[in-house]
Amino acid sequence: MRQILAVLFFIVSAPVVFSQADEECVVKYNLFKGDYSAGKYDVAYENWLWTMDHCPTLTVNIYKLGIKIAESRLEAATTEADKTAAIKLVERVYTQRLEHFPQDLARVYSDFATFKDAHGASEEEVFVLLEKSFKADPTDISATNIYRYFDIILNKYKDTNPQKVFDTYDEVGEGIELKRDDYAKQLAVISAKDSTTLSDKDKKSKIAIDQTLSNLELVEAGLDAKLSAISTCENLIPLNKKYFEENKTNAVWLKRAVSRMYNKECTDDAFYDVLVEAYVKADPSPQASVFYAGILMKNGETNKAMEYFKKAIDQETDSYSRAKYALRVAEILRKKGRLEEARSYAYKAIDYQPTLGKAYLLIASMYASSANSCGTDVVSKRMVYVAALNKALKAKAVDPSISSLANRFIASYADNVPSKKDLFVAGVQSGSRHKIGCWINETVIVP
Repeated sequence: MRQILAVLFFIVSAPVVFSQADEECVVKYNLFKGDYSAGKYDVAYENWLWTMDHCPTLTVNIYKLGIKIAESRLEAATTEADKTAAIKLVERVYTQRLEHFPQDLARVYSDFATFKDAHGASEEEVFVLLEKSFKADPTDISATNIYRYFDIILNKYKDTNPQKVFDTYDEVGEGIELKRDDYAKQLAVISAKDSTTLSDKDKKSKIAIDQTLSNLELVEAGLDAKLSAISTCENLIPLNKKYFEENKTNAVWLKRAVSRMYNKECTDDAFYDVLVEAYVKADPSPQASVFYAGILMKNGETNKAMEYFKKAIDQETDSYSRAKYALRVAEILRKKGRLEEARSYAYKAIDYQPTLGKAYLLIASMYASSANSCGTDVVSKRMVYVAALNKALKAKAVDPSISSLANRFIASYADNVPSKKDLFVAGVQSGSRHKIGCWINETVIVP
């Protein structure tokens, strides 16, 4: 009777596709699953192991749940022999899952690599798993392992094959960007809801997403720091020239080469123009149009450049991509000293993606750089930093992924706001409204 009830429970509550659907497999599966759900991993062990041995293709849950059972045995191991056996058991769970259920490969390989790394595997063994994870789906590898993967590539090839290092960096960066966009969209959905009526699920999701975005920011900063020693204009320009002929119609290679030179501010070199023109020809995309407009701007063709900027944004249909292009336009205009227009495009970016904190930080930095020109005395100059501080605080509030970066802006601007002495000497009342002139044209509250 117990076996019949177990079969009925399995069919009703957990319809799973399997190939070895004999009665004993179903019973053993449900017995270990029940003990697992109750947190009795040691009790679940025998039925789970039997199921994995005799019914390996019954359901992926054998491995999803089984990894916890196997790891609990490792945690409880008191002798070296038991520990060694438990490690082999965990490895078997990963290996058997990859054999019978080759879904979510990137995540499984990534988790397997983390486990191997923590238990004495060689760097090469870990790298093989990380490479498989990254090639399966660069957006599904953990943030920590993204960093680990690139670090190994950098150390192996920085002296012998820098192009491979740069290519990997670009692939990793694109994976991080896709990952960030996905989480940012999830966060935007939650943020659009009334904060006072958020469900517990939404609150937990928001905390998890905020943490993930912060982790991605740290990884990105770490990758940049790792690459900075070799990603100089002195290295990038000859390297790009070396591979240009064989890649001058390769849109992916050109996009990455242009982006690298743009990000490292190598845009004054004539070869940058050659790369951009080849990129536009190979891929007349919105992103290529933005880079091309930057060249037009550099060459004094301002009106034509503005047409290309508008065209690039109008061509795009995805709001998050539009936000990126608008922000890129703002950055280019800022470098050209066209601050009011740059701010306008930064606000366009925010309209397309309200959680784009970097747009607020760009505005903040433009305000701060204008303190001397937009003020006439100590207080009026320092009040410009109040406006900059407000934007930096807003950036942190809407975009947790840039918290550490925003904090540096906040600390810098907070150090430059008017002191009590400044306000007293100038006869300015704390809490009053202050109008900042020139291109900023914004009213702020005196601190």
